[in-house]
Amino acid sequence: MEQKDKKVLCIGLVCLDIISVVDKYPEEDTDSRCVSQRWQRGGNASNSCTVLSLLGSSCAFMGSLCAGPVARSHDPLQCKAPVLLHVRKLHHSLKLLPLMADRRNVPDVTAEDFSKVELRHFKWIHWEGRNVDEQLKMIQQVARHNAALPWQQRITISVEIEKPREPLYELFAYGDVVFVSKDVARHLGFHTPQSALEGLRCRVKVGAVLICAWAEKGADALAPDGLFIHSDAFPPERLIDTLGAGDTFNAAVIHKLSNGARLEEALTFGCRVAGGKCGFHGYGGIADMVTRQE
Repeated sequence: MEQKDKKVLCIGLVCLDIISVVDKYPEEDTDSRCVSQRWQRGGNASNSCTVLSLLGSSCAFMGSLCAGPVARSHDPLQCKAPVLLHVRKLHHSLKLLPLMADRRNVPDVTAEDFSKVELRHFKWIHWEGRNVDEQLKMIQQVARHNAALPWQQRITISVEIEKPREPLYELFAYGDVVFVSKDVARHLGFHTPQSALEGLRCRVKVGAVLICAWAEKGADALAPDGLFIHSDAFPPERLIDTLGAGDTFNAAVIHKLSNGARLEEALTFGCRVAGGKCGFHGYGGIADMVTRQE
């Protein structure tokens, strides 16, 4: 199988997001009427996989999903849905699915689960940082797979470090591409994306790409050669829905890089797609938006 025909695999959370739309942000201790409400599949890795699919990448998702009627209606978001490579179905109370990810009841994907994956089908595997001990074992499986291949055929490893939790920081050292969130950067004492990249460069391996998106400030990246790259933000005319904007950014960057684009091009594309997505509800308009931009 040629590298261009291989898939992108996203591993992490899938959940149900319940979004209530109101006329204005509610003040504390007040009641507000909903203009509308919708349910949509959520979770960082799941969202990124959806966006990758909408952008035209061949992709798959691996995660855990509770059993039950809500899970069965876990939509295709009325748009092109990613392939569910491995969904670990769990027979627990339905109430766990829509509202919370309870680690005591919904276990994350394990290294044993991952060992069943046919790695030869993938050119890129992205991990949403969660159960680090198991994820490091998965990454080691990929490293062993890569060791037997020429560099052109190796799987690129990307990791997302979104939550400011100390165990997740182990992942810095293992990604070929590392996405670090604004929240993590600020938690670690950095107040700009540039200072975050400068301060965190010692945590990533030699030759890795380090990326930090910073909402209205755009995004910055540290290239393997040590150069810093910046892209401005591209806000929509009217801000409507920021839910999943970060997942959209990650997916857009992965889409471009996995198809051979330069880092500068991928970073700008990520900011354009994420900014445009904030101008409409959900993800269904992404493909049309990108077509118009092109």
